Amino acid sequence: MAESIRAVDYYYVSSPDKPGAGAGVLGALRDAGVNLLAVHAFPSGRRVQVDIVPEDAKAFLKVARREKFKLSRKKKAFLVEGGDRIGVLAEILEKVAAAGINVTAATALTAGRSRYGAIFWVKPKDQRRAAKVLGV
Repeated sequence: MAESIRAVDYYYVSSPDKPGAGAGVLGALRDAGVNLLAVHAFPSGRRVQVDIVPEDAKAFLKVARREKFKLSRKKKAFLVEGGDRIGVLAEILEKVAAAGINVTAATALTAGRSRYGAIFWVKPKDQRRAAKVLGV
């Protein structure tokens, strides 16, 4: 199974670092019927940054405004989906590295049934070049 790599828009929500804060953000999106392609959260100072890749940005932004999320401007990442095999992510990241582009962060996991997904970020100045290298 071939990999599908695409550039995606994402936003991040700054959330309090306390129990239930992330569940509140995701619950509001769920209740509004907003489907998410990826979520990545990590501590940022005394808060938590929750990166959200919505399937429908317009629907996501409507909920974000209504809920008064502390939202970033639109940003870009690369979303990968495909058949799991040894070294598949290494092959993709090696293409990016060979072009002299640094990957600033990456997350990947198995999705079961021999599938995996990943998301990774490069600096804004390198996004177009990375997209070209990856055939996106």
